[in-house]
Amino acid sequence: MVMKVGTMTKKQSQSGTIESVASALEKAIHEHRLPPGSKLGEDDLAEIYGVSRTQIRAALQALSHLKLVEHKRNRGAFVAQPTLREAREVFEARALLEPRTAHSAAARCTPEDVEKLRAHIEAEHAALAAGDNGRALHLSGLFHIEIARIADQETIAAFIAQLVSRSSLIIALYWRRRMAICESHAHDALIAALAAHDGPQAEELMKSHLLDLVSSLDLRNQVSAPGSLREALT
Repeated sequence: MVMKVGTMTKKQSQSGTIESVASALEKAIHEHRLPPGSKLGEDDLAEIYGVSRTQIRAALQALSHLKLVEHKRNRGAFVAQPTLREAREVFEARALLEPRTAHSAAARCTPEDVEKLRAHIEAEHAALAAGDNGRALHLSGLFHIEIARIADQETIAAFIAQLVSRSSLIIALYWRRRMAICESHAHDALIAALAAHDGPQAEELMKSHLLDLVSSLDLRNQVSAPGSLREALT
């Protein structure tokens, strides 16, 4: 029995390590330190994080389920690189889901929820002021996911979280101006509508906000990968 408990503890430890590596890589992708198309070499990642290649492989597999990493036959793993068609589909799906979700969130929004959303905006402003556009974009995405959480629709919230995640890659590839990061006035207006429990206004604001976001993309512009994984991750 003791051996069994010991085995379970080891498995739990390995699982925690895989999750922490996957989380660190996911954050680096969302913050654009690892742009779309970056090669994710198992040996390099194992050395950077001080774990085994097996654990790196498991972490990359977890990220592939989130469509953040893609495996290419005989070439290895890469940060996913959404096509123009995928980019359009992602934002079309967001336009279908998020306005109605914002409407629902307005009916359920509490003062605590409003404070949490405002904290997101403050952190986003701080990142922009520091010139950390990647982190600002990541926080902007979390703002949208938080609205979905407030709406208390778990299935839809899960879809939105995945769409927002894909959007981060799309923006990394195709943004035309830094205002592809959600502009502060748009989020401020959304918070005001949510705090006032004004569902129709929240829905309309989300629609126009997503339209502005799409208009900020340049479908000809693409970014280059970093010089090395160590440069991007350390």
